[in-house]
Amino acid sequence: MSQVHETGTATRAPSGPSRDLKLAQLTKEYATFTAVKALDLVVPQGKFFALLGPSGCGKTTTLRMVAGLETPTSGTIHLGDTEITYDKPYKRPVNTVFQNYALFPHLNIAKNVAFGLERRGIKDHKKQVADMLELVELTSQAHKKPTQMSGGQQQRVALARALINQPEVLLLDEPLGALDLKLRRGMQLELKRIQTEVGLTFVHVTHDQEEAMTMADTIAVMNQGVIEQMGAPNELYENPRTTFVANFLGQSNLIAGEIEGRDGDLVKVRVQGAVASIPADRAHSESGKGWLGIRPEKVLIAEAGQPIDAPGDVITGGYVTDVSFVGVSTQYMVKMPWGQELMVFEQNTGARRMLPVGTKVDISWRPEFAFLLDASQDAKAGIEED
Repeated sequence: MSQVHETGTATRAPSGPSRDLKLAQLTKEYATFTAVKALDLVVPQGKFFALLGPSGCGKTTTLRMVAGLETPTSGTIHLGDTEITYDKPYKRPVNTVFQNYALFPHLNIAKNVAFGLERRGIKDHKKQVADMLELVELTSQAHKKPTQMSGGQQQRVALARALINQPEVLLLDEPLGALDLKLRRGMQLELKRIQTEVGLTFVHVTHDQEEAMTMADTIAVMNQGVIEQMGAPNELYENPRTTFVANFLGQSNLIAGEIEGRDGDLVKVRVQGAVASIPADRAHSESGKGWLGIRPEKVLIAEAGQPIDAPGDVITGGYVTDVSFVGVSTQYMVKMPWGQELMVFEQNTGARRMLPVGTKVDISWRPEFAFLLDASQDAKAGIEED
């Protein structure tokens, strides 16, 4: 079981008693597999929440159950004190924005946005439509057809069409997946701005780590139908509790070590002949074997025998096997004496020359940036294949 809990424009979150979205023991079983396993989750009202994970992890199935598009095998869904587990989709105060937008090509943008209101018999909606178009910055595009607009503009139309219905929860199912990289990054900031302005609960499903970290107040990392870890983006990145989270949310060096025990606020680990220190609140195993984890950008590198800025735990005897210049940083692969290649990302400040392939190097990291995981976990869990 996965047990987790985190504590005006055109529309605003309702006042009064809290209307958190609550999933209790939510399960979805199919004939050959279980997509979602006994999920317990609370999404606080008015927050931007992301369900992050690879394809097939259960995130979209969870979203569809909240939307009413899938029926749970067991468990319940509540908005505040109101159960909506088996309500029809149109009876739920929930709207969904899909990846393909599903706009009506024969209607102009204003009529696309007004569609939900007209369907409910609301005729005097000009101001509401105008307010929504202003919110998504498309006022001047009101008379265009969807085919005359860019992908990013179409995405904003779909968002306006969902928001004008004043849902309590807006579900976003990979809404930026069809956009190119540059436009996607711009829309990430746009979506966060809109959510902040309207103050509604947004639940965003994505497999894109950067997308989740840019927008979400809280991220739940899903894997095989359960939540591996949940928290603020920086917490998940800096202090992962499983190898899956460490690898899926960014990149990590995981080095095998033998845990020697606790020394005050530190846990000591013997790593390939050296002793490394990990803060106790970042050590998720206390005995036996473990994986010492360190993010590539936290690793310092210097030519063998040369001083390393702000040295911490030092390992010698490596050599550079690959160098990639990526603009803001240079990414090194360093072969260590025990045969493992470690990643080192060094910011390009111009302070020194790039180290060529074959250079003998020492590496170091500050203890407060390391983390420790149980060695029973797969060190390659969460690494997506190209």
